[in-house]
Amino acid sequence: MSANQTATVSFTVKGQVVIPRAIRREFEIENGTRAIVQTTADGILLKPITAKHIRSLRGKYKHLDLMKVLAASRKEDRESDR
Repeated sequence: MSANQTATVSFTVKGQVVIPRAIRREFEIENGTRAIVQTTADGILLKPITAKHIRSLRGKYKHLDLMKVLAASRKEDRESDR
């Protein structure tokens, strides 16, 4: 299945749904793969968290000095616990 194709699925009583095999293969979804579930104006969006997804994030926030922000936040937490 390529981008922008549609598949119809059914929900179980528990709210579970089976994603078609072609889509699972395309997005490298395996047993135990976690996903972000997000509501949008159009409906429900599932974003699988796969190794491919994690690799795509490398360097994305390089321009931000996140370590300084994290260190400052942790310092504030420690000081507020006193």
